[in-house]
Formats: sequence, C-alpha cells, structure tokens
Amino acid sequence: MLVNIVFIVGYLAIVLEHPLRINKTASALITGVLCWVVYIFSNGDQALVSLQLLGHLGEIAAILFFLLSAMAIVELIDAHDGFDVITTRINTTSEKKLLWIVCFLTFFMSAVLDNLTSTIIMVSLLRKLVSLPRRRMLYAGMVIIAANAGGAWSPIGDVTTTMLWIGGQITALNIILKLFLPSLVCMLVPLIILSFKMKGRAEPARQEMNAQKGTTDPFEQKLVLFIGMGAMLFVPVFKTITGLPPFMGILFSLGILWMVTELIHQKKKEEDKDVYSVMRALSRADVPSVLFFLGILIAIAALESTDQLAALASFMDEKIANINIITISIGLLSAVVDNVPLVAATMGMYDMNTYPADHYFWEFIAYCTGTGGSILILGSAAGVAAMGMEKMDFIWYLKRFSLVALVGYLAGAFFYMAQHYFFG
Repeated sequence: MLVNIVFIVGYLAIVLEHPLRINKTASALITGVLCWVVYIFSNGDQALVSLQLLGHLGEIAAILFFLLSAMAIVELIDAHDGFDVITTRINTTSEKKLLWIVCFLTFFMSAVLDNLTSTIIMVSLLRKLVSLPRRRMLYAGMVIIAANAGGAWSPIGDVTTTMLWIGGQITALNIILKLFLPSLVCMLVPLIILSFKMKGRAEPARQEMNAQKGTTDPFEQKLVLFIGMGAMLFVPVFKTITGLPPFMGILFSLGILWMVTELIHQKKKEEDKDVYSVMRALSRADVPSVLFFLGILIAIAALESTDQLAALASFMDEKIANINIITISIGLLSAVVDNVPLVAATMGMYDMNTYPADHYFWEFIAYCTGTGGSILILGSAAGVAAMGMEKMDFIWYLKRFSLVALVGYLAGAFFYMAQHYFFG
C-alpha cells in the first residue's frame, strides 16, 4: 500500500538526517501528514478518515501534554537547583561507577514513575554530572535502555504494560514477580558491555550550569525538588484513584508546583521572579522534539487506521505459529513502529479465552514490547525524548547501542523463557 511506502521513505529521511541535512522534525511532520493525505484519497470517505484522525488525535495530544508538563516540572526543579540535592550526594568521579549508579537509579525510577518521565529527569541530572556532551550521550544511551527495562516489569512503568493491566490481561503483583529478573538482565547485559568502555574520569558541570541562574536558598531548593518529584509520583496514584489518563495527573501536578513557586517568590522583584517562573521553564522546553513526536505518532496512527499493523500481526500468527518467535518478533518490530498500536492489535487478535489473565503469552508480550523499543532510538518514547534533549542522531545510536540493546533484549527474553520452563 502507498501509505507504507510514504512511511518507509519518511523514516529513512529521519534516519539520514545528517547526510541529507534536513532536520528530523521536518521529515516527521511531512511524513505524518502525507500518510493521511494518501489514506484519505485512497479511501474516498473523507468524513470517516477525518473522524479516525480526530480519534487518534486525543491519544496523541495526551502524550504531548504529558511530555510538555513533565519537561516544565523538570525545568522548574532545575531552575531552583533542586537536582543539586541529588548530584551532590553522587561523589564518584569514576565514569564506570557513575554509569552503574545512573542506570540503577533509572531502572527503579522508571518502574515507579514511567520510562518517559524517568528519562527526562535522568538526562537533566546527567547535564549536572557530565560536562562533555559527547560523553554524556553515552550515558543517555544507557538511560534509554535502563528506562525501558525498568518500565517493563511495572504495571505503571510503560504505557503498553499499563494497557495490558487495565485490559485485565495481567495483574500488578504477578507482572512484577515474573518480569523483574528478565528486565534486570535486559539492562545488566548492555551495562556490563558498555562498562568496559568507561575507564576515564567524569567531569561535573555544576559550576557552569549554576553560573547561568539566580541564587536559591536551601529551603526553596529542597521544597521544589520534593514537591516536583512528589507530584510526578502522584501521577500513577491519580490515575488509579480517578481512572483519568496520566496527562490529567501531570497537568494537575504542574498546576500545584506552579502555585507553590508563585507563593515562595511572591515578595521578590519581577526580574528575580522571572528566572524561577513556569513561563521561563516552558520557554526552555524543547518544542522541536515535541513536534517530532507529533509527526511520528500521526504517521503511525495512519498505519493503524489502514489496518497495516493488524495485518502484519495476523500474517505472523499464520506463518510463524510458534508463540515465542511471534512474541519476540513483535518486540523487534516495536523498535521500528510504536509499541502501543502493536499491543492494541495483539490484544484484539487474541481473546481472554485463548490466553487468560497472567498467561505466559501476555507476560512475554509485556516484556518484549516494553524493552524491544531500545534497539532503535526511535523505538520508544524514552528514546525520542533523549534524542531531542541531547541532540542524538539515529545513526550514532545505531552504531553504539543497537547491538548491545539487542543482545540485552534477547538475553532477557531467553531468561524469561528459562524461568518459565523451570519454575512455571
């Protein structure tokens, strides 16, 4: 179908951003729009296609509002030097030790928050801990892998695991027990491999960053950090209590932090307050990355609306038949195409009578789609966020992380299969 061709050409333009000298955001936006243009002309029913697009727009807007709000909260904490409370306690100057600390922090934070939010926070922390941009990108690459691995074993850590949890395919305690060790293996294997390359001394960037800001007293620093982090931790609680999507929780959290910062700075001069304002934080948000997200998600929505993903899933089910190979293949596919529509298609193909709650298949799907996106930088929300924040390009990540991420992904998958074989 022509939509597939447009998507592939657009994807290649994003991949070859540097040789073509065309910004990936422009390629993503053009690809997303053209996919829908081709679809509406080939379908003929303009009203139906427009309705489908508006239906997808709600889900896409939820992700974008979540991303913008999380970025604003992180920028507010950073403006108040809140992250210094954490970075001053990381005293090691060894690159290898720092890598392990950062990865384990990300792994567990991702399970409590989610992989996207954790990536934004950890990349912001790395800007304090590592001064050299090229060196910092190596840490950021491992943050992507650790965030996706950490999100896979928690019912709230990754959007696909949350979908399966809400749909009744998995239960919270069971998924934690069954996927914790495979997810840990998925992170540890790349971490050990990369550790051999980290032999130098980490040069912190605290003084350079602080020189560009106003001064914050210790009370304000700690207050904004704890309220900001607490606000993010509140998001999954808000979702559980109200049933509303996560972006509503993060918007509420941003509003609370906004109010707090307004109150603690209300007696200061306007020019002093501006440094710590939400308006300044939003102005520092990476808008091109948000638009890049928009283009990619619109393009993938076109593939979903034209039933290309469902057709691919059915093809694999008919031709491959082996449940392990199918699940691993779906995970590999999630490195290219967003894992959300893939999991949605899988949930539609297999009913609960065939595979009841907490069946081996659903657990394995949660692992594979949660961690498979690390193989390519465009394969996960965490990867796209880090890509925008650290200006990482597709080819750079492909050369340095795709292979180790694939090895970690397969190691965790085989560990899960062995775990199931021996312990059930």
